[in-house]
Amino acid sequence: PPPPPPPPTEADKFRSATIAELQQNLSDVSFEYDKSEIDDESKNALSKGANWLKLSYNTAVVEIEGHCDERGTIPYNLSLGERRARAVMEYLQGLGVSANRLKMISYGKERPQCTDSDESCWQKNRRAHLKIDSK
Repeated sequence: PPPPPPPPTEADKFRSATIAELQQNLSDVSFEYDKSEIDDESKNALSKGANWLKLSYNTAVVEIEGHCDERGTIPYNLSLGERRARAVMEYLQGLGVSANRLKMISYGKERPQCTDSDESCWQKNRRAHLKIDSK
């Protein structure tokens, strides 16, 4: 049989723990129908996430995904998703997170979190999702 893999190094353990902690400290941002403005509650959550990024793990790269509900055309929702992701990216930059640590992508309505056709589901899909880029 092949030999077992080497145990993780302390750096590997630190990196894994830090990414998991960071992901827990990054909240999705919800949006109103056809809007890309960030509300006060989301601004507070983004401020906490930005502080964590700047203080605890200052090399992490965050990908901001813009999402929409199922209503509207594919091109329109891709554009709206981009505006949502850009709003979050610019807000984080305004809080001192370096631009080279932020990426954005719009998925429009192509990656729904919920697939029911009702308002409670649509609200879940109108979001910007922040995740640590593990590349």
